[in-house]
Amino acid sequence: MKILIAEDDSASRLILQISLSPLGETHTVVNGKEAVEAFKMALFTGRPFDLICLDVMMPEMDGREALRQIRQVEKEFGLEGSAETRIIMTTALDDPKTVVDSFYRGGATSYLVKPIRKNSLLEELAKIGLRGKGEGIRFERDPGHEEGFDHR
Repeated sequence: MKILIAEDDSASRLILQISLSPLGETHTVVNGKEAVEAFKMALFTGRPFDLICLDVMMPEMDGREALRQIRQVEKEFGLEGSAETRIIMTTALDDPKTVVDSFYRGGATSYLVKPIRKNSLLEELAKIGLRGKGEGIRFERDPGHEEGFDHR
């Protein structure tokens, strides 16, 4: 699986990278503009991303605008419906407007509220139909901290 992590917060970026690297090839960027460019480059070279984790709030270009542009590029390439890249929006914000704008209106595949836990992230990947080379990998649950994770 080829994965792009777009996250401006270094701690969150590292957590996602550590959680996802056993599942495949991970690439990281720190803003929405870089995410769109990385997506285009991967598509143009014939090695598109299978998954993009896209933070909602980033400098230069936020995740919602990056999502809009990525989906537009996919349409131009004729990639719609099940051919679209799986995109999980991540954010520390848990307000209904952010959920509606990013997930429902924006065309994201899934939506996760930080802090993101390894097991919950892997469960979400299974829900959206993604499997990596590390499919059998299981992380131990941290039962005292599971309440900090939410998925929509």
